[in-house]
Amino acid sequence: MSTIDDFSALQMNGKSMPLKKFKGKPLLIVNTASACGFTPQFAGLEALHQAYGSRGLVVLGFPCNQFGAQDPGSNAEIAEFCQLNYGVSFPMLAKIDVNGAHADPLYQWLAAEAPGLLGSKAIKWNFTKFLVGKDGAVLRRYAPTNTPESLAADIEAALAA
Repeated sequence: MSTIDDFSALQMNGKSMPLKKFKGKPLLIVNTASACGFTPQFAGLEALHQAYGSRGLVVLGFPCNQFGAQDPGSNAEIAEFCQLNYGVSFPMLAKIDVNGAHADPLYQWLAAEAPGLLGSKAIKWNFTKFLVGKDGAVLRRYAPTNTPESLAADIEAALAA
C-alpha cells in the first residue's frame, strides 16, 4: 500500500469507509482522546475544519484508548462527547489501536511514512497529527504539543499544491 487511497477506516456506525473517497483532498489525521490534557485541541481541529473544509481539507479523528486509558467510552459515547463539548462536525471514526500488535493498518503506514523524533515509528501520545497531501502521500507528522492552529501554514501549502 503506497497512498492513503489504499486504506479504509471503520466508521462509528460499523460501516467501512474507503479513504479514496477523499481523493485529491488533503487530510489531517489525528488520534484523539476524550480525557487527555490535549483534549481541548478538539476545538482547534474543529476550527481548522470550519476554516479549510470548504477548500478541501478533511479532518479525520481516530479515538484511541492506548495512552493512559484516556478514551474508555464506546464509539457512541465518544461521538456524543465530541459533539456536545466541542461541536465536532468533522468525521470521527471508530476507536482503534495506533501501536502494537493490533495497530490499525492505516496507522502502521502513517508511522512508517513519517517517523517521529529520532526515527521512531511509535505514536507517542494522543493528538499526534499527520498531514496527507492531495496526492495521498504523507507530508508531515506533528507532535501532540503542536496545536492545530500552528498547522495553518502547512495546510495552506497542501491546499495550494
